[in-house]
Amino acid sequence: MLYDEHILFSSKAPLPTVCVGNLAVGGTGKTPHTEFLARELSKQYKVAVLSRGYKRKTRGFRLADEKSTALTIGDEPMQMYEKLKGAGDGFPVVVAVCENRLYGIKRLRKLFPDLQLVILDDAFQHRCLNCGYNILLTSADNIYVNDHFLPYGRLRDNVNSALRANMIVVTKCKESMQPIDRRVIETSLHLPQYQQIFFSYLKYEELRPMSQESEPVKADTVLALTAIADPKPMHEYLQGKYRTVIPLAYPDHHRFSKQDIRYIEKTYRDQGCGMIIITEKDAARLQNDNHYARTLKDCTWILPVTVDFKSQKEQMLKPILHYLGNG
Repeated sequence: MLYDEHILFSSKAPLPTVCVGNLAVGGTGKTPHTEFLARELSKQYKVAVLSRGYKRKTRGFRLADEKSTALTIGDEPMQMYEKLKGAGDGFPVVVAVCENRLYGIKRLRKLFPDLQLVILDDAFQHRCLNCGYNILLTSADNIYVNDHFLPYGRLRDNVNSALRANMIVVTKCKESMQPIDRRVIETSLHLPQYQQIFFSYLKYEELRPMSQESEPVKADTVLALTAIADPKPMHEYLQGKYRTVIPLAYPDHHRFSKQDIRYIEKTYRDQGCGMIIITEKDAARLQNDNHYARTLKDCTWILPVTVDFKSQKEQMLKPILHYLGNG
């Protein structure tokens, strides 16, 4: 309210910034969308990703490097670092964390004078920073105009805050979504003329082993182990691949205790599962967890996920590239 009433003032960053955020408490796909933007924009620009580093055991500004873990930078930044360090045909992407995004951007610029863009993961409510371009995500099965404040719903911010966004992305759309379904959502959102809307889809890729020594296995029954805000899309995908999927869901960013891991192992064996399937985000925590035994790692497989805009990809990137060209 103080920012809206111009009692407190936002500061502009010293270089172009693109924010990926939402109005809800989680589960809209901020991390894969941030990865998508970093991968695409790093083909032309020198890009850094700056996150808060939620649930890490450190404070202040930290760069992600080979010594980083989920404990030092957070599970989502760790996931992004692992995926983006081998992004391929563009400039290397820097990943960093800092609670104070404005300070973090200034540190990044000092460390990397040729940096051209900072992508901010989950900074839509970080009002002390006046971000150059705001992308607001909302899940297709629970768009923000139909949601409610916590604890009745999942909103952490006022619906009117959506007016600060330059672009709305409706995430986790079903493959079967028809043009009429899109129009219903567009009509419900009542977007002003300056806002553009796009629709994205989750795209699951081939499983990869947590342990490099694991051999491919054929399994009818799998244990879907998750600690994310919305495991439903993953469960639905796996149910189309395996005869029986045993879901074992923990709260978002959950840190697995010894007791949790004993229960995971017991469930895996008692249910006769052929493998444990986890998300990349959970792998960032469990990969270096000494309590997650080697025997469990050998039967654990990671399900990578990306986002796909299909025919809208070039249209979606065009206004962002225009901002960067004029930023």
